[in-house]
Amino acid sequence: MNKSPSAMQQQDGLDRSELLPLSPLAPTMEEDPLVIFMSGEEDLEKVEERNKSEELRSLWRKAIHQQILLLRMEKENQKLEASRDELQSRKVKLDYEEVGVCQKDVLITWDKKLLNCRAKIRCDMEDIHTSLREGVPKSRRGEIWQFLALQYRLRHRLPNKQQPPDVSYKELLKQLTAQQHAILVDLGRTFPTHPYFSAQLGAGQLSLFNLLKAYSLLDKEVGYCQGISFVAGVLLLHMSEEQAFEMLKFLMYDLGFRKQYRPDMMSLQIQMYQLSRLLHDYHRDLYNHLEENEISPSLYAAPWFLTLFASQFPLGFVARVFDIIFLQGTEVIFKVALSLLSNQESLIMECENFENIVEFLKNTLPNMNTSEMEKIITQVFEMDISKQLHAYEVEYHVLQDELQESSYEDSEPLEKLERANSQLKRQNMDLLEKLQIAHAKIQTLESNLENLLTRETKMKSLIRTLEQEKTAYQKAVEQIRRLLPADALANCEPLLRDLNCNPNNKAKTGNKP
Repeated sequence: MNKSPSAMQQQDGLDRSELLPLSPLAPTMEEDPLVIFMSGEEDLEKVEERNKSEELRSLWRKAIHQQILLLRMEKENQKLEASRDELQSRKVKLDYEEVGVCQKDVLITWDKKLLNCRAKIRCDMEDIHTSLREGVPKSRRGEIWQFLALQYRLRHRLPNKQQPPDVSYKELLKQLTAQQHAILVDLGRTFPTHPYFSAQLGAGQLSLFNLLKAYSLLDKEVGYCQGISFVAGVLLLHMSEEQAFEMLKFLMYDLGFRKQYRPDMMSLQIQMYQLSRLLHDYHRDLYNHLEENEISPSLYAAPWFLTLFASQFPLGFVARVFDIIFLQGTEVIFKVALSLLSNQESLIMECENFENIVEFLKNTLPNMNTSEMEKIITQVFEMDISKQLHAYEVEYHVLQDELQESSYEDSEPLEKLERANSQLKRQNMDLLEKLQIAHAKIQTLESNLENLLTRETKMKSLIRTLEQEKTAYQKAVEQIRRLLPADALANCEPLLRDLNCNPNNKAKTGNKP
């Protein structure tokens, strides 16, 4: 059992030779064990450091990636919130009951027309009139008003002297206005019950202030006048601030509504005279009843004209009135006023004194039901009083001239000059009336010319189609001639000759004896 030291050494040598190193870098037994242990520890530390740095890098990458995702999500959330706010704001703006129901086929028709708005193409005015009469979708009303304004501007151009200054909306907002106090006072009075404008210095009132401020700076002569705030408010309910500013400019300058807001109010006086004459000529009993109680149109109709009915009547009715104004212009106000008074004539006649009549016209008359409002809108589309309005305007100026003449009876030379001047003015008015009639005829001729050009284009396209068909038939005949044998071709020759011949040849053969 006991081995000698030499035998143990031999056994150890065999063991050493049999145990091979694990790697080429494995230390031999001759090296110091402490050095081996220390070097192993250093390698492990380096490996651990590398692992830690890679883990940190991956963590940083994950953190950065997550931060980017969070930022993107925040932006998307902001967009969603903005779109929700916009949708909510739009819902609040259009919080009114429509007059008349807009059918699906009418919606499709308006969608097609709005494509022409982007392309700035003239559309047939009779077609637009028909579509407008059938209804306007509340959600697209702002776009349709812009479309109608574009169609008007494609047919009419303001003289350079009457055009508004070329200043952008943003530039005007940077300036200060002297009308600021008057505008701020009227903000709370404009649609006080509507949710978009009811909040003091809310989004609606701030937008209205900006719009009125910009216009007061643009139109120095008019500045700001009570009544404009309601017109601007109706526009803001259907479009953005800048779009509303452009449409306000269109109503004021292109359609000529700014005349009634001038400081002298001369245009408004003429309008009140015209309305009185319309009642006199078409509703004499009502006119006499109002005159007996000393009620002039300025007592009840001035707010109708200055606010375009927006201060007293339901918004759905006002929106329909605006639809027709964008198509027909200022005479729509007279049509609506005349229709309102004529439909309520019997009830007005029942009012026996001044107070009762004024109370009825200011408070009872605007509270109409939907069927009554639809009836009035239908009557407005059917009514045509443009010639009468022109005649009444000329009549007003002549009467004013006569009044001026009578005030200068003391001085004969001056009186003669005034008479000569009044005669010249009458001649001028007559010429103006003839010019307006001629202008109306020109517009009719232009519309007829447009129709003829449209027909000509259609006929040309039809002729091109027929010519292409003719060419195709001739090619087919030639191919038949090539493919048919000679004997069959001889039998078919008369038929092929008839098909292949042109109208001139037919005419020639027809003239032969």
